[in-house]
Amino acid sequence: MPRLDAAQVRTLLWAGLAVVLAGWNGSILILELPAVADSFGARVSDLSNLGSIVVFGALGAWPLATLADRFGRRRLIALGVGAFCLISLATPLVPNLTALALLRLGASCFEGLVGGVATALIVEEALSALALLFGAGQAVPVLVYPFVAPNWRLLFVAGGLGIVAAPLIWRGLPESRAWRRAHIMGSTIRVLMQPPWRRRLLIVAASALVGSILGEPAGLFFTVYASQYLHLTPGVISWMIAAAAVFAILGYAAGGFLSDRFGRRILAVTLGVITAAFTGAGFVAGTAGFIAANVLWSGFASADTPVIGAWSGELYPTRARATAEATGGVAGTAGAIIGLQLVAALSPHLGLGRAIALVSVAGVASSLVLLMLPETRGRPLPD
Repeated sequence: MPRLDAAQVRTLLWAGLAVVLAGWNGSILILELPAVADSFGARVSDLSNLGSIVVFGALGAWPLATLADRFGRRRLIALGVGAFCLISLATPLVPNLTALALLRLGASCFEGLVGGVATALIVEEALSALALLFGAGQAVPVLVYPFVAPNWRLLFVAGGLGIVAAPLIWRGLPESRAWRRAHIMGSTIRVLMQPPWRRRLLIVAASALVGSILGEPAGLFFTVYASQYLHLTPGVISWMIAAAAVFAILGYAAGGFLSDRFGRRILAVTLGVITAAFTGAGFVAGTAGFIAANVLWSGFASADTPVIGAWSGELYPTRARATAEATGGVAGTAGAIIGLQLVAALSPHLGLGRAIALVSVAGVASSLVLLMLPETRGRPLPD
């Protein structure tokens, strides 16, 4: 492993903290969704509508990400952390599901902003640990969950306390050196509409759209299915997620190792197809099958994370990289809404598990679309 210089160490520290907080805050709603449903008497269709509203946050992250390409990464990351932590502090006060949806819509906007801009930053600084730190952030509420369930509001208060980190990130996080060297002129959208960036952007957007048809319902309804359909206790769910996290760590390390040696393209597609297959199968395989599939799909999905992260960043020029990352999130919003509404429509007839399994074909198609992109391993980052 190459030795990190002082700027990279500071980047890893402060951007890593931002990513941990984003993972923490972004995972609370999914983890506590069964308790939220009980609090407000929500049905599957109500929760699908909740998820459909929340994912619109990607639309807000998109114009903010264009500011990161024009004015730098550091300030947007710090502002994003402060904003989503402030919203988390307000979330326990919501009186109904509609108010919860609107607040989490705002939070997801800034969580998406931090995720997209941090991805651009880590690619530019040749770092690879931030996706793993995002998973570490998700692990915090998992460990606390059995002790506070069903008091879901407490986890949002805890997540909001991260607001004290925002000014520290503003002050301590170095600006991207690649961004400082790039010549930022004109509209970043205009840059991305030029060849070859336009074709790459459309392919990645199409993949994100189709992939979210499976990814959003599977992620949102994971704990609901485990608790309400399989009748697993909060403690068992936390142990299952913890076991999956171990495999995710191993998978992440393996994915980064293989990607650096054999390239991004074939590896990313293969891991994506396998992940989709295990995801869909888990929702129709009974309790033991669900637990086993969860562990496996977590491992393969995590192995795909450093591959996709490096590949997507290397596809675009530095002067428009953050905007491109956010554009994929906007496309994913459309797919997420389609997937959530499909599951809401199908679940009364097929059941929640079979409905999610049926849309797993979208996950396979999403990965295959990426075969249209070029290999980028070993090539210099475009300016």
